[in-house]
Amino acid sequence: MEITRITSEENLQKFTQALKDKINKGFEIEERNDKLPFAVLSKKRKKVNHNFNLLLSWITFGIWYYVSSKEKRILIAIDEDGNTFEDKCYN
Repeated sequence: MEITRITSEENLQKFTQALKDKINKGFEIEERNDKLPFAVLSKKRKKVNHNFNLLLSWITFGIWYYVSSKEKRILIAIDEDGNTFEDKCYN
């Protein structure tokens, strides 16, 4: 008894190409069956650098604090045509 092919050769090529794309992105094949077709892939966990993330958070907070604590001055006026406009005042 012969197993009936569920997909055409064109679909099998698409399946194979999709697998190649995932393998290039770091996935590994754990199980593959071309007759049905299906594949189980996995990707190793990446180690998180907590010290770098903490440093980056401090830098971001420092920049945010510096920008938000600066004095802001704006100018609101009416131009010659009667339209209101707003502009930043530089110190």
